[in-house]
Amino acid sequence: MRITRIVAMTAAVATLSLGLAACGKEGTPTPETPAGSGAAPQAASDACTSSGTSFAPASGVAIAGSPTFEKIKSAGKVVIGVKFDQPNLGYKDASGKRCGFDIEIAQLIASKLGVDPAKIEYKEIASANRETAIKGGEVDYYVGTYSITEKRKADVSFAGPYFVAAQDLLVRKDDTSITGSSSLQGKKVCSATGSTPIQRVRDQKLTDAGNIVEFKTYSECVSQLIDKKVDAVTTDDAILKGYAAQNQSLLKVVGSPFTDPATGRPYPEKYGIGLAHDDKALRDFVNAALEKAEQDGTWQKIYDGTLGKSGSAATAPALEKY
Repeated sequence: MRITRIVAMTAAVATLSLGLAACGKEGTPTPETPAGSGAAPQAASDACTSSGTSFAPASGVAIAGSPTFEKIKSAGKVVIGVKFDQPNLGYKDASGKRCGFDIEIAQLIASKLGVDPAKIEYKEIASANRETAIKGGEVDYYVGTYSITEKRKADVSFAGPYFVAAQDLLVRKDDTSITGSSSLQGKKVCSATGSTPIQRVRDQKLTDAGNIVEFKTYSECVSQLIDKKVDAVTTDDAILKGYAAQNQSLLKVVGSPFTDPATGRPYPEKYGIGLAHDDKALRDFVNAALEKAEQDGTWQKIYDGTLGKSGSAATAPALEKY
């Protein structure tokens, strides 16, 4: 899905951020105090924090008929494709620590495969290169806001979904005027240039064309929101929850997903774990691991300790085994 990047809160991390900007990555803004609030400025923390879930490697694991598992077993490690710049999803802080909902789901699967999380090799794969990386064996599996689509199923397979996102709105915490897509008239709405969410706002005429604001990065939209230059940011709620979790005193997710006028149902983005196309044995194993995590409360603990910090509740979705 769409990529975000963290701009850190200290001078040293700011220097790092400038370097990343030169590479064309996205950034998370340093929150500023809302005008007239009288409160001291509050900066979002750059430091990774985990849910506290323990991932002890399983022993005696065997997956008959899985070439990927045989490769993992032979190497004594697992190579996982991830994102590094999505707060509370897939993130790498200035000290090099990784954290977030996707990262912990990746660690959960690794542990079920018998691999200690310390032996995970993470590879930061751009969204456009995910299928190539999986098909070429560059990664053993991919976890990073990777939407399950029929088109992608022609190249790779998916376990899951382990999360279902929907288009939503990020607003200032003290704003009670925006309650969903139907309350956007007269409001300035921001999203990434050319993204599906902002096109949906435009096509459905949810606000005047002059009120639609587009930037290259979501982080620029978030900066504009905090500075009261726009009224809302829209994209997948998972990404918005990440920003809200980092800026708990300033921002919130509305919690009213956009719906299809024809069906009245939300537009779903089903996040799956990307796997080799023909490795059904591994896909079945990963689905079983996800199902167990959903049943024993592990999934909920991971969510509550990452994206759940945004204040938005969620429950594990039903798996779509195939």
